[in-house]
Amino acid sequence: MEPKNFLFISLEGLIGDIAWQVKKEGHNVKYYIKNPEEKEITNGFVEKVDDWKLEVDWADLIIFDDVSGQGTIAQELRKKGKLVIGGTSYTDKLEDDRTFGQEELRRHGINIIPYKEFTNFDEAIEYVKLNPARYVIKPSGTQIVKGLLFVGEEDDGRDIIQVLGDYKRSLSKKIKVFQLQKRIPGVEVAVGAFFNGRKFIFPLNVNFEHKKLFPGELGPPTGEMGTLMFWSKPNKIFNQTLKKLEGTLATEGYVGYIDLNCIVNSLGIYPLEFTARFGYPTISIQQEGMITPIGEFFYKLVNEEDINFKVKSGFQIGVRIVLPPFPFNDKKTFDIRSKDTLIFFKKPVEGVHIEDVKMVDDQWIVTGTSGIVLIVCGTGQSVKQTIEQVYSRIKQIKIPYMYYRDDIGERWFEDSDKLHNWGYLREI
Repeated sequence: MEPKNFLFISLEGLIGDIAWQVKKEGHNVKYYIKNPEEKEITNGFVEKVDDWKLEVDWADLIIFDDVSGQGTIAQELRKKGKLVIGGTSYTDKLEDDRTFGQEELRRHGINIIPYKEFTNFDEAIEYVKLNPARYVIKPSGTQIVKGLLFVGEEDDGRDIIQVLGDYKRSLSKKIKVFQLQKRIPGVEVAVGAFFNGRKFIFPLNVNFEHKKLFPGELGPPTGEMGTLMFWSKPNKIFNQTLKKLEGTLATEGYVGYIDLNCIVNSLGIYPLEFTARFGYPTISIQQEGMITPIGEFFYKLVNEEDINFKVKSGFQIGVRIVLPPFPFNDKKTFDIRSKDTLIFFKKPVEGVHIEDVKMVDDQWIVTGTSGIVLIVCGTGQSVKQTIEQVYSRIKQIKIPYMYYRDDIGERWFEDSDKLHNWGYLREI
C-alpha cells in the first residue's frame, strides 16, 4: 500500500506505540496528546503536534484512542467526510456509563448479572446489610478509575461494607455514581473484534487479562498487568453477546475495536463491561500477532474494503513492565524513583512495545506520570512456548526499580479446560 497520512489523537498518550508501529511501516504519522503532563510520551519516536485541528486536512486517516467524549468528536469529523477510526457518543456511553452499558446488553437480549446503581454510600452500605452476599463495587461515569473497582470475597459482604465506608470518607467527591453487582463465580474472559462501520471483521480476539498487581491475582487492581490472547473464528461467547449488537453498531457507523469482558461458568455467559475503543496494552499485543500490517489494516477497515486479515496462529502474551508508584498516583515518588530513568537492553530484543517512554539521542527514557513503561510480547504455538519466549525477552531488559508479574498466561492451563468442557471456545 502507498504511504498514507495518519493523525493520532489522544487524551492521555495511550496510542503512542501503535503510532510508532505505523510509522515503521512507512506511513507519515503525526501525534497529538491533550494532557500537558503526558506530552513528552513518544518524543523522538514520532512527530508530535500541538493542535490536531490544524492537521485534519493533511490526514488521510484520523484515529482516536479513547472514550470520554472522543466519540462525539469522531462523529462530527465523519459527517465532514473524514475517514475516522473512533467511537460515537453512543459507544462512548457503553463504556463510560456502566448502567447504560448493562441496560443495552439487556435490550439486545443478552443475560446480565443483577446489579443496583447508587449515588449515596450510606444507602449502599444499608443495602448490603439487608442483602448480604459477595458484590463487586464498580464506579461509573467518565470519572472511572480502574483501580477503584473492588471485588468482594466475604459471603456476608463485610469487606464490601468496609470499602464503601473508606470510599465515602476519601472519595465521595470523585465517585458520584457506582454499581453494586452480584459476584458470579467462573472464568473471566473477553471477546472482541474490529468493526468497519457495517459489520465485524474476523478473526475475532479472545483474551484473558491479569488485573492484579502481584502473581496469583493478589494485591491491588491495576487495570492490567498482562494479557494472554489468541485469534479465533466466531465462537459461542461472541455469538451470544457482541454479535447481537452488530446492527446497532452499524446504525451508529462505529469504526474500531470493541471488546466485551465476561464471566462464564457452566450455567451461562455473563457480560461485565464494554471496552468501546482499543484496549491498552491489548492493541499492542494484537499488533504483535498480526501478519497484515496494522497501518494497511486500519486504512482498509475505515474504507470498508474487503480485508484478508492475516494473523499468527497460536498464542500471544504481553507483560507490562512498570515502575514506582504504579498503580498508585504519587508524583513525588515517581519524580524521585522513575522519571527520566534510562532503559537498558543487554542485547537487541524483539517484541518490545512502548508506553510512557521518550527517546533522546537514541536512548529510551521513562517519562509521563504513571510508571507504565513497556509491554514485552511473546508469540508461540503453545502457551508454554509463548510464556518461555516473553520472559526470556524480559530478562534482557534492565530498569532500576522495575517490576512485573511472572505468571502471565499460567492461568490458561486451568481456565482452558473449563472453557472447552463448557463448549464456549468452539468455532461456530
